[in-house]
Amino acid sequence: MNRRKWGINSPELTELGFGSWTIGGPWQYGWGPVNDFESIEAIEMALDSGINWIDTAPAYGLGHAEKIIGEVIKKRRSTIFLATKCGLVWDDNGKIFNNLHPKSIRQEIEASLKRLQTEYIDLYQLHWPDKAHPVEKTWEELVKLKNNGKIRYLGVSNFDIALMERCQKINPIDTLQPPYNLIRRDIEKELLPYCQAKGIGVLAYSPLESGLLTGKFDITRLAADDWRRKGINFREPRLSRILDFIKKLQPIADEYGKTTGQLAIRWVLSNQTVTSAIVGARTKHQVKENLDATNWEISKKHLEEIDILGRQFLK
Repeated sequence: MNRRKWGINSPELTELGFGSWTIGGPWQYGWGPVNDFESIEAIEMALDSGINWIDTAPAYGLGHAEKIIGEVIKKRRSTIFLATKCGLVWDDNGKIFNNLHPKSIRQEIEASLKRLQTEYIDLYQLHWPDKAHPVEKTWEELVKLKNNGKIRYLGVSNFDIALMERCQKINPIDTLQPPYNLIRRDIEKELLPYCQAKGIGVLAYSPLESGLLTGKFDITRLAADDWRRKGINFREPRLSRILDFIKKLQPIADEYGKTTGQLAIRWVLSNQTVTSAIVGARTKHQVKENLDATNWEISKKHLEEIDILGRQFLK
């Protein structure tokens, strides 16, 4: 699998990263029940197939995703680039809230290290902005953790340029993790050019828009507690508009012998500012499908056709 770097001295990441949001199990933003055995199989297959990095977060299943990953990687830790996050914590009732206070971060990283069964985290990211605490104090704490050997690289997720600039004055940002896919292209205008100019890696999440772009999405198959039942893109009339858009992409995918989901992932990777795409999987079969989005390219002609269809949808 091809690998990309975000800077001269950055590590090489495979074009696909294994996303673990879907394997967390039930929580406030869960995807319904999970089978831990299948999750472990999926992670192992991804790693055995060449994917060299995993993205996770404490919030995914209230620590459950990190625990599962920790079990898988403990015997091969040195070969894996491990990314996790901080800033989303939960109360005794499992309700999620933001907290980027330095003290909370210190508690979070120790808990993550324990669950992940590791002594260090390769990339530690601020999960979401927290208006209650100055980002400068938060970022200074991450720099301290890096200097203490707890983490190797510093990243942010879901940040805008203004917040990133405040961090940059203290210590360079290594990576940004934003949502990016065929129907969520707002980062193209300012964020992607900014990251390219500053040498910040872009780790795109939701390249399949939580399953909507796979070409086989069926809302009736979602678990009763699946967060997507409340998501704006999963409600009518927007849901039907998105599914209609995907049908229009099918002829292009067919020319490559690919699914629309594989085409959607490849489209994200066709932007050279993107370092890697984070793609979730709950089973070995899903991992295999995701892998087929690598090692081929979309022609310029088809990129232009996709762009026209996409902009028609986004009107």
